[in-house]
Amino acid sequence: MAKNLKIIIFLSLFVSVLMLGHFTWAQTATDDAVAKRQAALQAELDKTQKDIDYWANILAGKQKETASISRDISILNAKIAEANALIKKKNIIAQQLGKDITAKVATIETLDQKMERQKSALAELIRKTNEVESYSVGELVLSGKPLSDFFVDLEASGFITESLNSALALVRETRIETEAEKEDLSKKQAAEIDARKAAEAEQRLVKKNEEQKKQLLAVNKNQEKAYQSILSERQKAAAKIRSALFALRDSASIPFGTAYNYALEVQKVTGVRPAFLLAILTQETNLGENVGQCLVTNLVTGDGVGKNTGTVFKGIMKPTRDLAPFINLASRLGFDPASQPVSCPQGGGYGGAMGPSQFIPSTWVGYEKRIAAATGVAIPNPWIAHDAFFASALYLADLGAGAGGYSAESAAAAKYYAGSNWKKTAGQNYASSVMGHAQNIQENMIDPLQNL
Repeated sequence: MAKNLKIIIFLSLFVSVLMLGHFTWAQTATDDAVAKRQAALQAELDKTQKDIDYWANILAGKQKETASISRDISILNAKIAEANALIKKKNIIAQQLGKDITAKVATIETLDQKMERQKSALAELIRKTNEVESYSVGELVLSGKPLSDFFVDLEASGFITESLNSALALVRETRIETEAEKEDLSKKQAAEIDARKAAEAEQRLVKKNEEQKKQLLAVNKNQEKAYQSILSERQKAAAKIRSALFALRDSASIPFGTAYNYALEVQKVTGVRPAFLLAILTQETNLGENVGQCLVTNLVTGDGVGKNTGTVFKGIMKPTRDLAPFINLASRLGFDPASQPVSCPQGGGYGGAMGPSQFIPSTWVGYEKRIAAATGVAIPNPWIAHDAFFASALYLADLGAGAGGYSAESAAAAKYYAGSNWKKTAGQNYASSVMGHAQNIQENMIDPLQNL
């Protein structure tokens, strides 16, 4: 019996191991075909990058020339050609990623199947182990088997235990491999979204440049006055954008030109894109219109009132977490904590967030040294626009926004608002709104300033 049991176990393990390698042999031909397609795409991508570099050099040269109709038309032609090459590049990247994603999904499916087979083999080994270990001395006596057979069964029991440990190790290894493949798949899916979003942005830019080119072509080359009029209109539009007030939550508005300069300064330190940072601050300002402002009049309990309504609020600021750092900040900056506006509580939680960046006092204290180092200010002030810009950007960079791309920025926005619950509806809605603001700010405010 023991010998037969050994044979069964050995065959079970052999079949299990054999099935583990089955898909590796079958995949070879498919992998070769995928590799050839990817190589062809990469060759096309390399050629497209050369086109991008060529038109970028043409554009840089034309921008140094004296302003004229022909010069501006040449610039627009170069921009359009460069943008079309970028669109092609992003689409190729998206295709590459799409093929990678398909391959990853297939790999994960194979690994899932592999794990199921391993689990089945493991279950069979456990059953066999229970069969062997269930023998008692009484059963041995009643069975009438020779004592030597009992020792053979014990040997089989040890063999099964060893096999069981090996099977467990295989399942663990497959699970780790599967999780790694799933994480890689998630990254590739995000990269594909980024590539397609970037291509869409370039397409909108091409359309705008085509419209500008059409306008210039309609002007006779001899009509320099008409051209000067176009230049003048562009400059007036840029001046209007710069002077337009950029609203900030719980602080005075500043000219958009100033806000943009702050954002450019912040980008050099944090890598956070100006349009995205300004979109976050816009979203916070819009939320502030609904939430309102509150005053913490009880510096023991954190209770207070609405600044403009006098409505009584319980728990404006969490007393055990935020009151002490808030009072300490008030002492160092020289303001009255009972008359300084902060955010009102909403949704059953606490308020108490400060200024445009909407940091609660305890979070501000945690970032204060970094803000001070970035701004050169001894005691940063959450209600001062320049300090608030750096605070938001440093936090957003910590959340991954500095990496750039739609996916990274969208995730950072959701985390900025909802923290660990960023994947839930509220966080995703916030992120969607922010990305809409970012597109508008980039294309209708920043791009016109850069294209002068």
